[in-house]
Amino acid sequence: MKIQERTGAGNNRSAAPVQPTMGERLPSPPRERKPALAALAVLLILVGALGATMLVLRAGDRIEVVKVTSDIQAGQSVGDNVESVLVAGDSGVNYIKWTQVDTLKKLKAKSTIYGGTLVIGEMFGTESALPAGKAIVGLSLKEGQYPEGIEPGDLVAAYQVNNTGSSNSDDETGTGGASSGSTPIVSDARVNTVPSTKSDTTISSTNKRYTVTVDESDAAALARAAAANQVALVKVPGN
Repeated sequence: MKIQERTGAGNNRSAAPVQPTMGERLPSPPRERKPALAALAVLLILVGALGATMLVLRAGDRIEVVKVTSDIQAGQSVGDNVESVLVAGDSGVNYIKWTQVDTLKKLKAKSTIYGGTLVIGEMFGTESALPAGKAIVGLSLKEGQYPEGIEPGDLVAAYQVNNTGSSNSDDETGTGGASSGSTPIVSDARVNTVPSTKSDTTISSTNKRYTVTVDESDAAALARAAAANQVALVKVPGN
């Protein structure tokens, strides 16, 4: 009899709902799903991947263009002072492609182009565009009338010299010298072209052709002295 009572009492205890003990958490409700945010995240990932792909493709779209390797003065051709480089293609820039380099060598620089510059079509033309008030004068000089090693872009002074072998009141330096105490015909002429070392163009066995850029007001006097073969160039500070 006692056994049955204890058994019944145990059954009654197990049937009662179990209450949470102190410190236990109640189960949290299920999270609300937001499909719109998930779709937006997927869309952003796809857009980012597409953008990265376009950048890679654009970086790979390169063209071979012309770069000058040394300074080119106004009126000069690039000659052999060029090399090819790869750049990203840009329809907004009129690059001269390497396949056009032979045509480029027939043109003249409109203004000074410095070494390391990528060449664009607007830099060259069939004739150089001199700045206002400037002129280019050709000189026929023999050895001793020009300093060795002058290059295009150098600054020189042009003096009138006496080639007659006699001295005059203004010439205290002797035969072939510039008149002592006299001012130069041009004090700041810029060398434009010099004889090529590969194909040295000469007028005679000793004379060589140079051209210089001077102020237009000095061009006539320099041209007259050059016609009489009475010009000597001197390299001056400022180079």
